[in-house]
Amino acid sequence: MAERLPTIEDLWNRPPGVWDPVVPTGAGPHPAGPPPAPPSRWKTRRVWIKRILWAALGIFVLLFAWLALTAPLSRSLKPMAPPRITLLAADGQPIAQKGAVVDRPVKASELPETVKQAFVAIEDRRFYTHWGVDPRGMLRAAWNNARGGGTQGGSTITQQLAKMTFLSPERNLSRKAREMLIAFWLEGWLTKDQILERYLSNAYFGDNVYGLRAASLRYFNRQPEKLTLAQGAMLAGLVQAPSRLAPSRNLAGAQSRSRLVLGAMAQAGFITAQRAADTPVAVTNLRNVSALPTGTYFADWAMPQARALTEQVYGDTQVTTTLDARMQKFARAAIARAALGNAQVALVAMRRNGEVVAMIGGRSYDKSPFNRATQARRQPGSTFKLFVYLAALRSGMTPDTLIDDSPIVEGGFRPKNSSAHYRGQITLRQAFARSSNVAAVRLYQKLGPEAVIQAARDLGVRSPLTADPTLALGSSGVTLLELTSAYAAVAANNWPIVPHGIPQDEPGLFARLIRPSHSFDGPTLSMMRDLLRAVIVQGTGRGAALAIDAYGKTGTSQNNRDALFVGFAGDLVVGVWVGNDDNSSLKGVHGGGLPAKIWRDFMAGAVPGAKPIITPVAPRADEEPPEPLEFPMGFDNMQVKLGDDSALTMNTQVGGMPIDVRLDRNGLSIDSSKPQAPEKP
Repeated sequence: MAERLPTIEDLWNRPPGVWDPVVPTGAGPHPAGPPPAPPSRWKTRRVWIKRILWAALGIFVLLFAWLALTAPLSRSLKPMAPPRITLLAADGQPIAQKGAVVDRPVKASELPETVKQAFVAIEDRRFYTHWGVDPRGMLRAAWNNARGGGTQGGSTITQQLAKMTFLSPERNLSRKAREMLIAFWLEGWLTKDQILERYLSNAYFGDNVYGLRAASLRYFNRQPEKLTLAQGAMLAGLVQAPSRLAPSRNLAGAQSRSRLVLGAMAQAGFITAQRAADTPVAVTNLRNVSALPTGTYFADWAMPQARALTEQVYGDTQVTTTLDARMQKFARAAIARAALGNAQVALVAMRRNGEVVAMIGGRSYDKSPFNRATQARRQPGSTFKLFVYLAALRSGMTPDTLIDDSPIVEGGFRPKNSSAHYRGQITLRQAFARSSNVAAVRLYQKLGPEAVIQAARDLGVRSPLTADPTLALGSSGVTLLELTSAYAAVAANNWPIVPHGIPQDEPGLFARLIRPSHSFDGPTLSMMRDLLRAVIVQGTGRGAALAIDAYGKTGTSQNNRDALFVGFAGDLVVGVWVGNDDNSSLKGVHGGGLPAKIWRDFMAGAVPGAKPIITPVAPRADEEPPEPLEFPMGFDNMQVKLGDDSALTMNTQVGGMPIDVRLDRNGLSIDSSKPQAPEKP
């Protein structure tokens, strides 16, 4: 009968110190005998060698997997070309181009044999026999470098093609390892001719030119299929140092290098030594490969937005922008007709959703690419009062609320109205229309800086704002673009409006959740437009009057350093700024004058039915005096003006004799009297 196994109770009641193992019945003692012999040294070494090999294999697999994940293997099989972006206007018309000069890829089967042989001879003589990496070439280059024979590269044509797939020019072992992995990958999936085609179609040849076809057209004005031996040798020689050897700047260096290529071709057996010696060096026939401008004010501003969309795209990419070529022409024409003198000017026109359709950043991009519409932070003057009055309406005031328009005689800041005329108690509508400075400061002091700054931030102003009473008069600099966007918020009843140069898709539900938009309540929107309309109907912006409803605000900074008009009509919101780059005075120019005229002139062409209304009236004592309307006639010695009294005057000269022609209510009068000689002393 088998012995019973001990229970937990037996183990618990066992006397202390007695912990002998329980041996089941039938299990006898271990058979006696000598201990086993220790393993031999060879067996131990073999075990360790096997472990090391397995560990090395594991490391290799991990390394291969890491390289496969980090190296752009899939991209290496796609056609590669350096990125170039061509910006198109909304109608598809090219307007600017940025990036490399590229052209169509080449076909190896269509190229002259001597052209292909030139590149193989100088760059990778064993190209048709190795598997992507040439150990012999690497050792030869290392030995030559160690002996001080000049720096040589051991990369094959396949490795150079692999290197083109990397966006960063880093130089380390990791990059080199991935480069070799891609080279093996390319050799396994592509034929030698396909590898050579991709290499030739993407190599850099200097002058910002990439690819054999673009280089052939640039330097010889001919297609690569028609290249001569001498021309092919020169192009093959450029790859080593394209920036230094570009024939457009260093023809002698390019010709000297081409002689080395011809010698390498003779050594490789592609041509005879005699032919190499008899072949004359090539002479260039330079061609300008692109007539498109590389920069404009709008292109410089929109290009970062285009690059954000195409950062993973290679080759020549065309991006359609929001620029309206027709609107841009109207903007240029309006500015060309303005009597600017030596002053600078900027104009931004956008639709109510923020699509910028026209942009002028200065009088001449070639002379000054600085964009005064997007980069310059200038004082907005009274155009900033939009935010002061918005804060007032939010607090419960209305356009009919009374405000004191009398001099401020207390405190350290005592602003004055530009006309030095005060009317006592007036409505907010009248104060806004006549651009009363003391009324704006009183509102600011009553509402507090937080409410005014918050109104500006809500409508999209991101520039720094100083919280002091001068802010109510536009003392903090802003860009014309963000100021125009703020007025677009009132036009669209949607804030903030984000200006953009690339068309945007309608935001989905998730986008609306993470970036909500806001709108004014009905009464606030109606009152804001009431104020802006009053400026043009009865206030300082009468020079911007149109045959359709128009809304806007004039602005003039201290000492007439900046003059602005920002407003909207139809579907367009437009801001105009005039000023001097050195911040000097404009000598009498104010927002209701020249900027308002440019705005009206642009709108008259851009918005259907927006014919200008010219109704000069005598200026009131409490508002900025409007400037006389000037009509440039295209003659240096002739000027036509429409004065405040509705009189049309023309000043010119005939044979050196001044002639003044005046047409008024009394009829036509001509004064052609010769100037009297000064009296003798």
